[in-house]
Amino acid sequence: MPEFIEITSKDNPLIKFVSGLQSSSKRRKEEGKFVLEGLRICDDAYQNNIKFDKLIVTKSAFEKHKNIIEQFVKVSRNCYILREDLFKKISDTNSPQGIIAVALTPQNNNIVSKTGRYLALENLADPSNLGAIARTAEALGIDGIIMTSDSCDPYAPKSLRSSMGTLLRLPLFIVDNLSSYIADNGLRSFACVVDKDAASISKQDFKDGDVLLIGNEANGLTDETKQNANYRITIDMQGKAESLNAAAAAAIAMWEMVKGK
Repeated sequence: MPEFIEITSKDNPLIKFVSGLQSSSKRRKEEGKFVLEGLRICDDAYQNNIKFDKLIVTKSAFEKHKNIIEQFVKVSRNCYILREDLFKKISDTNSPQGIIAVALTPQNNNIVSKTGRYLALENLADPSNLGAIARTAEALGIDGIIMTSDSCDPYAPKSLRSSMGTLLRLPLFIVDNLSSYIADNGLRSFACVVDKDAASISKQDFKDGDVLLIGNEANGLTDETKQNANYRITIDMQGKAESLNAAAAAAIAMWEMVKGK
C-alpha cells in the first residue's frame, strides 16, 4: 500500500499537472488520464474497476472518510495529502470535498451487440447535454452510447458531474465515423431529424440491434449520416415549437425505443 506524500508548496508540479487535466481536453487525451472529484464519483469509478494514477486528499477528508479512502488507496499508484488552500487550486468545484483521483482513461474496447439497443451522438457539443443524455440512457436501460470523436469530452469535469457518474458505468464507444461504425457492426439505424416528411418516431417498431442517431445541438446530423441511415424519423410536435433541446429529444427517442421492450 503506497504511503501518502505531503505536498506543501503551490509550485509543486502536481498542482500544475492536475489543473491542466481539469481544464484541457487535449491534455487529458495526451496523458490518457482524467480527473474525478468528490467521494461519490470516485467511488463510482472504484466500483467499476477504473484504476487511479494519483489519489489526492486533504487531511480533514481522510479523517472523515478514512475507510472508503483506504479502499481507493489500494488501486492508486501514488497518494498525496494537500493543505486545504492548495487543494482549492486544483478543485473544479465551489465547495471542494477534499478528494480527487487522477484516473486512467478506460480503453475503448467495448463491443456492441445485436441484442442491445444503442444511442449514437454525432458531434454533440455541450457536456451538460451529454451528462443528461447519459443519465436518461442508463435509467431507460440503453445498452451503450456511441459517440463520434469530435463530440465533447465524456471525461471532462462538467460531463462527469452532469452524468452523476453514469459515464463511468455505461459502455461508451468512441468512433471516428458514425456511418462506417454502424454498418460494420450490422446495426439498424434511425436518424432523428427535424423534418415533417420523416416518419413519426411513435410509429416505429424498434428491435434489438437498433441505434438512434442524435446530432449536434445547432446543426443536427451530418448529411452523410442522414443519407446512410436506414430510416429517418422525427418527433411529432404541437404548437409553434420547431425543435427540441438535444437532451430532451434524446430522452423522448430513447423512451420510444424501449417502451415496448
